[in-house]
Amino acid sequence: MTYSIQVYNKDGKATGKLSLNEALFNDERINDDLIHEFFILQQANARTPIAHTKTRAEVAGSGKKIYRQKGTGGARAGSSRSPIRRHGGVAFGPRNDVNHSKTMNKKMRKLALCGIITLKAKNEQILGLEANPLAAIKTKAAADMLGKIGLGSKKTLIVMSQKDDVIAKSFNNIPRTKSILADYINPVDLLQYDKVLLLDGSLEKIEQLVG
Repeated sequence: MTYSIQVYNKDGKATGKLSLNEALFNDERINDDLIHEFFILQQANARTPIAHTKTRAEVAGSGKKIYRQKGTGGARAGSSRSPIRRHGGVAFGPRNDVNHSKTMNKKMRKLALCGIITLKAKNEQILGLEANPLAAIKTKAAADMLGKIGLGSKKTLIVMSQKDDVIAKSFNNIPRTKSILADYINPVDLLQYDKVLLLDGSLEKIEQLVG
């Protein structure tokens, strides 16, 4: 099945539809397991471990046996740095030297992205904008334009074909709105935002990325 996205102008009027490349975006490419794997991979690779505990080998303290083996009436005890002792080391605690990174080959990543975009198009969550809506950095104008399209109350991801400070600085000041380059389209952003607004030329860039 061929999916299409509704295209608007900066005044909020629908000007036509743009068809997605059926060879790249179709129901057969929707793989929930692959999408989930790519989503988890991105989150895992973004982790920066901070929590860190010391083992019994790292805490300060003597390694000398606390008291003699027999004759005290108490349990046998060794070093004061044992995890069962106060101020001792921590057993199985969090460490900041743990590697949480995951890997995934390019073919699987492209297939996962195709699946996400197809799902978004299928649910009518992708819209297009026919031209650059702003001539200068102005958050109010950007917010008004989103309102005219019907995205004023939606979490919206703005996708640009190339770097544009006017677009980025105007939209990034709007709550629940984020702008990214088409080259950096990713599963976390696509799935966390309700709507995706493709600016002029960004769809072609995405097709090159996943093709």
